[in-house]
Amino acid sequence: MMNPGGDRVPYMRSRLDLLAIMAVVLLTSVFPVDILPSGPHELHGTDGQLSGKQGHVLLVTVPDDGRSTDAVGRFLGRQIPFYKDSSGYVGLLGIDLQDTPGTHELAIEMRSPDGPRRLSYNVLVIKEPYPVQHLTLPRDKVDLDEASLVRVKAEQEQVQSVLDMVSRERLWHGSFLEPVQGTITAAFGRVRIINGQPRSPHNGEDIAAPLGADVVAMNDGVARLAVDHFFSGKGVFVDHGLGFYSMYFHLAEILVQEGEPVKRGQVIGKVGDSGRATGPHLHWGVRLNGARVNPYSLLTLFPDSTATTKR
Repeated sequence: MMNPGGDRVPYMRSRLDLLAIMAVVLLTSVFPVDILPSGPHELHGTDGQLSGKQGHVLLVTVPDDGRSTDAVGRFLGRQIPFYKDSSGYVGLLGIDLQDTPGTHELAIEMRSPDGPRRLSYNVLVIKEPYPVQHLTLPRDKVDLDEASLVRVKAEQEQVQSVLDMVSRERLWHGSFLEPVQGTITAAFGRVRIINGQPRSPHNGEDIAAPLGADVVAMNDGVARLAVDHFFSGKGVFVDHGLGFYSMYFHLAEILVQEGEPVKRGQVIGKVGDSGRATGPHLHWGVRLNGARVNPYSLLTLFPDSTATTKR
C-alpha cells in the first residue's frame, strides 16, 4: 500500500524484483534447462545416465519402440551409428583417450515414418591416470627432415581419408580376439616427453612377440588399407563397419590385399619391426567413429569364453 508520502511502493517493488531474480538464479542452478521463453525447452540426460573412463568403450542399448527404422547418436561432435538386434538398437560409444572429464550429452535420434524421436543421455567421462615417460634421445632421431615431414603428412592424410569413411552395415559379430599372444610393452594412453617436449599420447597397445609370429584379425571386416608408412611401417587397417576400425602396425609381412574381406581369427600379417620400431612387436589400435580407444576394452565388453586376456 502507498503511504501519504508515496515513498513505499518503489521500495516494495525493488524488494519484489530482488526476490524474483533470486528465484530465477535458484531455478537455473537446479534444472539444466533454459527457462527463458525464447526457444525450445529440452532437459539433458532425461533418458539415462552412463559413465566410463577415457579410452574405454560403452555399450548403449535403446529399446525398440516398434516404429523406428534407424537410430543415430551424437557425442562431443562425433556421430555414433546404431545397429538393430534382438535387444533393440545398440551403439558402441567410444570415449577418446583425451575427451574432457566431466558430464557430456549423448543425443540419440530415433527415426521413423512418423517423424524423429529424440533421446538424451548424460555420459560422465572419468579421467584415466595415464603414465608419463621421459626420454632423452639424439636430436636426429627425433626431428624429421623436410622430405620426411612431407611424407608423414601425406601418409596422415591418407589414413584420415580412410577412417572418415563409415560403412553402413555392421561387419563384426560376437566376441573379439587378441591379435597376437605376447607381452604388452607400452600401456595405452602413455604420454612421452622426448627431450623435454610432450608428444602425442600412445593410441594403441604394443605387444612384444617373436619375429614372424602370426597376427590375426580381431573380428570380421574388410581390409581397407595395406601400407608401408614412415612411423608405423607395414600396416593393415580393417573396417568392421559403422565407423569401427582396427589397426595392425610394424608388420614384417602383410598377407591381405586392400578390399579383401577378412574373418575373425584370419592371419592378416606377421609380427615385425618395420617403421620406427626398436624390436619385433605389434602395435594394435582401434578407432570408434574417430575416438581413440583401448582395444582391450572391447575384449572386456564382449568376452571370448574360449580365451583369456591380460586386461
